[in-house]
Amino acid sequence: MTVPPQTLSKPHKRIDNTPLGIGSMLASVLFFSLMNVLAKLLMDRFPVTEVMFFRSLFALIPVCLSIHLGKGFASTLYTRHPWGHMGRSLIGLTTMVAMFWSFHLLPLGDAIALNFAAPLFLTALSVPLLSEKVGIHRWSAVLVGFAGVLIIVRPSGDVLNLGAIIALAGALTNALAMIAIRQLSRTEPPDTIVFYFTLLTTVLLGLTLPFSWVTPEPLDWLLLVATGLLGGCGQLMLTRAYSLAPAAVVAPLNYTSLLLAVGFGWLMWGEVPTGTMVIGAAVVMASGLYILHRETRRRATPSQPLPPGDGD
Repeated sequence: MTVPPQTLSKPHKRIDNTPLGIGSMLASVLFFSLMNVLAKLLMDRFPVTEVMFFRSLFALIPVCLSIHLGKGFASTLYTRHPWGHMGRSLIGLTTMVAMFWSFHLLPLGDAIALNFAAPLFLTALSVPLLSEKVGIHRWSAVLVGFAGVLIIVRPSGDVLNLGAIIALAGALTNALAMIAIRQLSRTEPPDTIVFYFTLLTTVLLGLTLPFSWVTPEPLDWLLLVATGLLGGCGQLMLTRAYSLAPAAVVAPLNYTSLLLAVGFGWLMWGEVPTGTMVIGAAVVMASGLYILHRETRRRATPSQPLPPGDGD
C-alpha cells in the first residue's frame, strides 16, 4: 500500500478553535476517568492483562471509525517506520500494564497523582535522548516536582510500597512513550500512531490470554466493551484537543482528572485522600505547569505536543 510522496509531505494548515479544543480536552478527561474506574472495578475479578486486552480491542472501534470518516485507511495505514511503531507500542504497553496495575494496588487518586510525574521524567530524559537543552528554570521545576513525589510516597513511612513503585515506573515509561511519539510524529500523522499502537497492543495482549483467562459474565462483557470504547474515544478527543487549541491552553486541563479520580475513589471505594497526598499532588502539578509554561515560551512556534500516555 503506497501513498504519493507529495501527499505525505503536504503541510497541514492548523485552524484554531479554542472553545472546541477546551471542550474536547474536558471530554477526554471524563472518558479516561470513567475508563479508569471501570478498569479498577474489573481488575477485582479479572487479570490485568485480560482487562487491558479488551480495552485495546474495543478501542479499535472508535479509532477505525474516526479513520474511515477522516482521511481513510489507505492514507492512514501507510507508514515509513513500522519498527518505530512496534517500539512505541512495546513502551506504551508497559505503561498501560503499570498504570492499570497501580489502579488495583493504590487508591485511584494516589495512582493518578503519581502518574503526573511523567512530564518531570520527560524533561529529564529529553537531554540524553533528544539532545534538547534544559535550562536552570526547568531543572529547578523538575527537582521541585520530584520533591512533591516524595511527599506523596513518604519513603520513610509505609506508603512506598509496590503500588507506588509500579505507578512511578509507569510514569517513567510514559515519558519514554512520549519521546517515542515525538520522534514518530516528525513523519507520521497522529491517527497512524494511535491506530498502530492500539492494534499492536491488542495483538500482544491477546498472546497472554491462554495463560490468564477468566470467562466474563454478561454484565462483565458490558463493562469490558465500555472500557475499550471510553479509552478509544478519550484518545481521539485528546488528539483533537491538541489539534484545535494551543497546548498551553488545553494541557493544564488534564490535571482535572485528579479531581475526578479523588471523587470517584471516594464515591466508589471510600478512599479519602490524605493531607500529604494533596500537598504532594499540588507540588507535582505546579511544577508540571511551570515546565509547560517554560516550554511554551522557549519555542517561538510551539510544536504540537502529544498526549501523556494512551490511557495509556
